[in-house]
Amino acid sequence: MDRANAAVRPEDIRNVVFVGGSGAGKTTLVDALALATGAVNRVGRVEDGTSLSDYDEIERRRHRSVQLSVVPVHWGGVKVNLIDTPGYADFLGEVRAGLRAADAALFVVSAAEGVEGVGGVSRALWEECASVGMPRAIVLTHLDTARAGFEEMTRTCQALLGGGATENVLPLHLPVYGPASADGHRPATGLIELLEQRTADYSTGDRVWADTSPGDETLFDRARERLIEGIIAESEDETLMDRYLGGEAIELATLVTDLERAVARGGFHPVLFAAPAAESGRQGLGTVELLELLTAGFPTPAEHEVTAVRPGDGHRPVALHCDPAAALAAEVIRTSSDPYVGRVSLVRVFSGTLHADDTVHISGHGWSADHDTEERVGGVTAPFGREQRPLSEAVAGDIAYVTKLGHAETGDTLSGTDSPLLIEPWQLPEPLLPTAVRARTKADEDKLPQGLARLVAEDRGLRVENNDHTGQLVLWSLGEAQRDVALERLRDRFGVDVEVQECRVALRETFAGTATGRGRHVKQSGGHGQYAVCEIQVEPLPEGSGIEFVDKVVGGAVPRQFITSVEKGIRAQAGRGVATGNPLVDVRVTLIDGKAHSVDSSDSAFQTAGALALRDAASGTRVDLLEPIARVRVRAPDEQLGAVLTDLSVHRARILGTEPADPGRSAVHAEVPESELTRYTVELRSLTHGVAQFTRSYLRHDRMPPQLAEQIRRESATAPG
Repeated sequence: MDRANAAVRPEDIRNVVFVGGSGAGKTTLVDALALATGAVNRVGRVEDGTSLSDYDEIERRRHRSVQLSVVPVHWGGVKVNLIDTPGYADFLGEVRAGLRAADAALFVVSAAEGVEGVGGVSRALWEECASVGMPRAIVLTHLDTARAGFEEMTRTCQALLGGGATENVLPLHLPVYGPASADGHRPATGLIELLEQRTADYSTGDRVWADTSPGDETLFDRARERLIEGIIAESEDETLMDRYLGGEAIELATLVTDLERAVARGGFHPVLFAAPAAESGRQGLGTVELLELLTAGFPTPAEHEVTAVRPGDGHRPVALHCDPAAALAAEVIRTSSDPYVGRVSLVRVFSGTLHADDTVHISGHGWSADHDTEERVGGVTAPFGREQRPLSEAVAGDIAYVTKLGHAETGDTLSGTDSPLLIEPWQLPEPLLPTAVRARTKADEDKLPQGLARLVAEDRGLRVENNDHTGQLVLWSLGEAQRDVALERLRDRFGVDVEVQECRVALRETFAGTATGRGRHVKQSGGHGQYAVCEIQVEPLPEGSGIEFVDKVVGGAVPRQFITSVEKGIRAQAGRGVATGNPLVDVRVTLIDGKAHSVDSSDSAFQTAGALALRDAASGTRVDLLEPIARVRVRAPDEQLGAVLTDLSVHRARILGTEPADPGRSAVHAEVPESELTRYTVELRSLTHGVAQFTRSYLRHDRMPPQLAEQIRRESATAPG
């Protein structure tokens, strides 16, 4: 077993998820920490695919993280699982999986982006972490190219992440800048530790203590005083503030201990900064201080409370104990397919110990039959970029790869066969971007269902729908980037090539007024001919009535055995539509007269006559188009409410009202045509910088505006076939 990747005690493990916008520098920071700890000998590059965590072929092509990855490092006798996540909003499902695997979160913000560096997704995730009490810290990157100074970016983080709080979102250090370069930039070469009042010089590529003075002593004194007051405010010692205000000098050891406890409880959120090492060095600016915070300030897995339920026990909560000797309880964080070993599951162990070759119980998704089974574990390995290093076991609190679990999907629970458990899966955003796909060839068509099923099993942010109304196969995703990656994987990994089609909505037709129609089907070509005549009256009905058939024939004009034939023909034609190829609904069809022949009339002849009569009636009145209407709820910041309302109006929305949601946010309730929602998730994200969210559900069908309906009629008339 590789000692560098093993952990034997939960208290010697830290699981930290890196959260931040695309381009913030999360992956570069993970590589820098791996170099600083000696886990690697050189820093990889995202651009050329040599980064530890961006190792997928698609990531190398796109120069962007598209999936969660784990890089374990060791520092001061502690194993730290660095969980790198994508920064693009389309991959929010991967970020939430990382949050489930982690016990603390590190928010990475690019100072080069200024206020835009704190993206809307980061703000939303910060609030999610706050709601469950997850400890958080902030790391500023790209200080050497910053549009804003360190102090200004700290205030920005306080305002946007801390909700305006200034007493518990505070820097631990101040940057030391070197001489200005030819272009005027002053690179950060070191830092001043505010509590310890000492300077660390990183200009050589390794941390060296220096005697450099604070420079701006007023700024230093003010920052140190605010930090001490912030720590004391979060202290469990209620006498500490009175002693401090009374002029007593608080010991450094007390301040450091209270700081670490406040961070671990999630009550204090330190701001740090970091950068990769110089070309010849190992330790980048701030990396040592960051590692010290991760190991000393962030909580152990034992401090993270997790519950499960046991079947047959009324789903009563069962507290899980982060103890290697306890019963096994682990959760599948993500799944992937390896061309050599098959399905690979990334697992966070919350209780017990997972061994290679163990037989485990797999449960999930509400204890459905498909996810309530037993299977034998293959190998257990430690993740390390594209490598998987063999382990004999994974103890409570650790993260590991498991092979050969063919039935386990993302979010499923692994437990002992004698004591099955279920950990409630984390909440995933609903995929709201539909894309219709069609196989290019017959060979692709045969492989498409299995390929899509495996994609959905790996990424729970995707959903596949066979739309019975439109006849399309629809892939639902969180956004265009996630969709494009899914289609690339479908092609590259599963050998399935698809065409993307325009996604249609389920339109309906109905009669605007009462009309009559006559269907005459008479043919004679030797032998038995075909003879059927029927006359009908069609009148509109209220929404949801469907097709109502009434027989009012008198005198046997249509023999009784052919009445049902007429009805079959009418219903079949209604299913095909009478104007645009969309189903006809909400009409009453009354059979009022007809003619028959003693020899040539038949079931098929009257079915044909019924269909012809319905089409004839449609030519005598206006046929309206009905479009599906969705009930929509948009949750947006108060300052963006006006923009959201204006945009909804552009989408033909009927605004029902607004109401307060969370603090600083409002919820808009509206009815919106589904055709206007096809790309709404992308447009809303762009409009609100990723902050606003919406949900949708089918409400009813309603009449389409005449000008839009006429456009569809023209398109249907010119469509081939």
